[in-house]
Amino acid sequence: MNFNFPLLRPVRIILFPFSLIYFAVIYIRNRMYDKHILPTATFGLPIICVGNIAAGGTGKSPMVEFLLRHLGSEFRLATLSRGYKRKTRGYALANDSTNALEIGDEPMQFHLKFPEVAVAVGEERIAAVPLLLHDRPDTQAIILDDAFQHRAITAGLNIILTDYNNLYTRDWYLPTGDLRDEKQSVKRADIVVVTKCPAGLTKEDAHAIENELSLQPGQQLFFSSIRYSELYHIVNHSHYTITGDVEVLLVTGIANPKPLKRLLADQSATYEQMVYSDHHIFTIDDMNEIRKRFDQMSAGFKIILTTEKDAVRLKKFEQELGHLPFYVIPIEMQFLFGEADRFKGIIGTFIRQFPPSI
Repeated sequence: MNFNFPLLRPVRIILFPFSLIYFAVIYIRNRMYDKHILPTATFGLPIICVGNIAAGGTGKSPMVEFLLRHLGSEFRLATLSRGYKRKTRGYALANDSTNALEIGDEPMQFHLKFPEVAVAVGEERIAAVPLLLHDRPDTQAIILDDAFQHRAITAGLNIILTDYNNLYTRDWYLPTGDLRDEKQSVKRADIVVVTKCPAGLTKEDAHAIENELSLQPGQQLFFSSIRYSELYHIVNHSHYTITGDVEVLLVTGIANPKPLKRLLADQSATYEQMVYSDHHIFTIDDMNEIRKRFDQMSAGFKIILTTEKDAVRLKKFEQELGHLPFYVIPIEMQFLFGEADRFKGIIGTFIRQFPPSI
């Protein structure tokens, strides 16, 4: 939810008292960690936390994938996620027979794209880390996915993401806004990345955002945008290119499909959208409804399109999907102003020089 969206003002007024209660709760919780009333744990290897202070899609999965893609050849990496909306509980390590229902869609996506990486899930990360290290003792670094609020573990390096279209400085606390942590918690971050920026963002605009965020000395600021890769079929992985005469049925169960909708508005003849809740577990009834909606489209050239995150929850219908023009669109994070190497250098140096000298 964008706090400045005019149509939501009446709702904000109603929910504002609840946001004050929510803020009070997270304020007290943070102070208890700051004063060491609530304990935190550290581990003897580099732990990198990728997170945000807002609910919703800020691009955590593309960031984790960027780290795995560019650092995996040098280090033996592992990821640890909560495994949101999975049908299991407790610690689990992905293997050849794992599916999205067991570990969640995002971890499953990591596992499929980076099979050499140890992908684990566990609600209690402080208990899951020792189990992960027991299963994969050669691990050199762990990436904690969406764990900035999980202060029971002190990460060696914190990466915070904020959406260019809804910077945390312009947001408010749940349920009135999207913030799930204090704005001042950003002070604990080592790196702040403004995500989903326009590819043509000017340095003047970036400088204005830098002034607005007003980071602490030593904190590093980066800007990134989304890059969409070539479409591939969800079953046979054949490639496809959208042309101006294609009608698209967009099927999404993600927090923020707006960038993808903008892409389709520019590149396709027209598109329709079937919207499901974030992390939606697709059923055979959903599959039948998608097929029915697709059959009703009158265009001569038409396809169904979904995201990689949704695709891992749809693959169980492989028999039905194989007969449809059902494609997946991958996304990657790209750093602006030629700063990808500087970003990778900071992460690589942190891992190589761990533990830091005192």
